[in-house]
Amino acid sequence: MLLAGDLGGTKTLLGLFERGERRPQHILSRAYPTQEFDSFTAILDAFARDAGRRLAVDAAAIGVAGPIVGQKGRLTNIAWDVTVAQINRHLDTPHVALLNDLEAMANSVAFLDDSELLLLQRGEPQRAGNAAVIAAGTGLGQAYLHRINGRLLPVASEGGHADFAPRTDREFEFARMLRDLYGRAEIEQVLSGPGLVNIYRFTHAGGSCDATSGFPPAEMPAAISEAALSQRCSRCAEALAMFVEAYGAEAGNLGLRGVATAGVFVGGGIAPKILPALQEGRFIAAFRAKPPMSELMSAMPVQVILKEDAGLLGAALAAQEMAGPKGPALP
Repeated sequence: MLLAGDLGGTKTLLGLFERGERRPQHILSRAYPTQEFDSFTAILDAFARDAGRRLAVDAAAIGVAGPIVGQKGRLTNIAWDVTVAQINRHLDTPHVALLNDLEAMANSVAFLDDSELLLLQRGEPQRAGNAAVIAAGTGLGQAYLHRINGRLLPVASEGGHADFAPRTDREFEFARMLRDLYGRAEIEQVLSGPGLVNIYRFTHAGGSCDATSGFPPAEMPAAISEAALSQRCSRCAEALAMFVEAYGAEAGNLGLRGVATAGVFVGGGIAPKILPALQEGRFIAAFRAKPPMSELMSAMPVQVILKEDAGLLGAALAAQEMAGPKGPALP
């Protein structure tokens, strides 16, 4: 049995898997509000109760929304540290790995089915090339996939906390607003749920609109997107358009830095909810606008990851690799 986890500042997803031929076979999974617990091991205990079994596993891999240094992960948006030693003791297994959450998601890319992906740009995929993953949700994650000995191997990054690179006069105005609010303009303050709310504040000149009135803060990104997609508010529509263009530009930056000729994959919770906006052209136009490298960018395949728990699958794949080949069935 394998344990996989996707530990975020807002939500934690845990799952049990059996080893499989192509990818691990899902047995069960549960989601938990992270901040309602005081530690990751407390979430493990809740999962064991819900699963109705002791968590006797051959290997465990946990994706963590924050940097992994040594054998410790520190969550960016909640004051938690998670260590391999902690989980070793709690699960009584020597096979434990911590991965950055985008590293875990990237680990799933080569194993996703066609039905779990949506094509934005066909490009000219290079089977020997590298790939990259970008994912906007509660925060912004980025990871590279380097082709080594024929395999795509994920490499973690904290690129979501790099500087925002404005391209238009309107974006420069927005960057000044972010600098005034936060001291600097980082890309996660643009490309995330809270980032969309920042853009909304900018397009509404610090005010609000009838289309989004009454929504609690946690529901504002969805309300803004819905108002934009339904054309109920022109300023919400501008906010979503700015978001999509900035998303395309940053996805292009990532693809350029990683020379991602095997593809750029757009994951996270936001992309599947705004597919019409991603498909209407702004995203890919901004993705390609990298002269003198526009031809290279046009040749990179771009796909949206539709599988909601791709990060959990990627962690399960890492656990399966640690556990080694499947042995004979027990009597």
